[in-house]
Amino acid sequence: QGENLLYCFEAAPAQPALTQVTQCRTEGSTQGLATVPRLALDVMACEVLRVLQLTDTALVPVSYLVPRKSVQDFHEDLFPDCAGMLPATGAQAWWAGDSQQQVGRVSLHPARRPTETFTSPIIACTALQAADTGDTGPTDADRSGSGYSSPSSLTSPGSTATSHSASTGPSSGFASSPSQKSLQSILGPSSRFRHAQGRVLHRDTHLTNLRGLSLTTPGECDGFCTNHQRVALPLLSAGGQIAILELSKPGRLPDMAMPTIQNGAAVADLSWDPFDPWRLAVAGEDAKIRLWRIPEGGLRETLQEPEAVLRGHTEKIYSIRFHPVASNLLVSSSYDMTVRIWELSARQEALCLRGHTDQIFSLAWSPDGKKLATVSKDGRLRLYEPRRSPQPQQEGPGPEGGRGARLVWVCGSDYLLVSGFDSRSERRILLYRAQALPDGPLSVLGLDVAPSTLLPFYDEDTGIVFLTGKGDTRVFLYEVTPEPPYFLECNSFTSNEPHKGFIFLPKTACEVREVEFA
Repeated sequence: QGENLLYCFEAAPAQPALTQVTQCRTEGSTQGLATVPRLALDVMACEVLRVLQLTDTALVPVSYLVPRKSVQDFHEDLFPDCAGMLPATGAQAWWAGDSQQQVGRVSLHPARRPTETFTSPIIACTALQAADTGDTGPTDADRSGSGYSSPSSLTSPGSTATSHSASTGPSSGFASSPSQKSLQSILGPSSRFRHAQGRVLHRDTHLTNLRGLSLTTPGECDGFCTNHQRVALPLLSAGGQIAILELSKPGRLPDMAMPTIQNGAAVADLSWDPFDPWRLAVAGEDAKIRLWRIPEGGLRETLQEPEAVLRGHTEKIYSIRFHPVASNLLVSSSYDMTVRIWELSARQEALCLRGHTDQIFSLAWSPDGKKLATVSKDGRLRLYEPRRSPQPQQEGPGPEGGRGARLVWVCGSDYLLVSGFDSRSERRILLYRAQALPDGPLSVLGLDVAPSTLLPFYDEDTGIVFLTGKGDTRVFLYEVTPEPPYFLECNSFTSNEPHKGFIFLPKTACEVREVEFA
């Protein structure tokens, strides 16, 4: 009681006696649970268990389905005969020693059902009744599982059916019966990755005993940065110190002082070179960008001399981004309302992009490296092609609120996803077609009300965008598609304590044998 996790275990007489099958995160915390009698299950949808969860304000059915290729046949192995509704004996006969102690068993096959089946006004028996009565309320069916797996495995259950009508129908993608198609058209599309589960890895992989972290980096900065080998963390101490931690050496850090990078000015943003894992670019509040080279094996002594210093901006820098395709190219934005592209091999500015009239919240290279998009406090999105012109090629309306915004390219180089606020401080995400910024957003989705800007991270292989803010505990997941409804919700992930920063490792770090994709 009071928790929002439902665990499902398989019990067996042999070892291992208990095997966890699935866990389901529910939206509301549990005040009570009850299992629905087997006679009420939708056996033709391979529903083997249905639980009713009582929350503070609702009664929520949670359905467990076993994926089968065909949902047109009755599966005898899943549904043996169960106890019926007729008593085996009476009270007086039992006291008198009647040995008839077994309630008569009945078949769950729909064609062989007895007439005295269990019924309830709250729980409908089959999803087909819902289709017949025109019930179009959202149900659990669209969350009932996807893809095939072995017959003995359960799919993850749905967590929140918001209507108490028929809650499970055969919409798991295992067959295409007419009833399934009608339900699918009622429910609308759902993400293939809606059951993606976020989990915290074992404590052995954590880096702990972090001390003196700077938690005051600007909102335009992610707070820290990482590549597949090491992490760079700004520290609170004077002189813009940066700790470099090797990911290959997890565990508790020593209590004593560690060697750091002495940047010489407070850190505004920092980024690892994607093509040189030993080079770190650091933007300072003194309007300079310093390039640092980390020795092989990590820092053993304090670094005080940068490899190079880039000068050109006249005011504090907001953010820096390396080019995704070409080496030795870096872009930066500053309070002087310019965006500058730097040629690192020549250690000089190559181009200054103009056209901004207010603070630049965020900038992002397109995946092919041809275009650069920015979003700024004046409520405008701008798209540049630096090799053609220092002026914006396109402009369009951005988020209304001036509290902060981020942008990321999605669906190749064709669409832009922008996170920002509306005039009432609600956090929202907007999707734009990159070739038609003046037309405004294709879709707008409101998420919640919170003070921090949502940081978007996009996984181009699955099309999933991860969204969370500094100080949040929840990470939203959406699959982004180039056709309506554009945003398909997936399972969100909730951490135990608020995060101060949130970064994704390169895909090469994923354990693909565990089907880990981020």
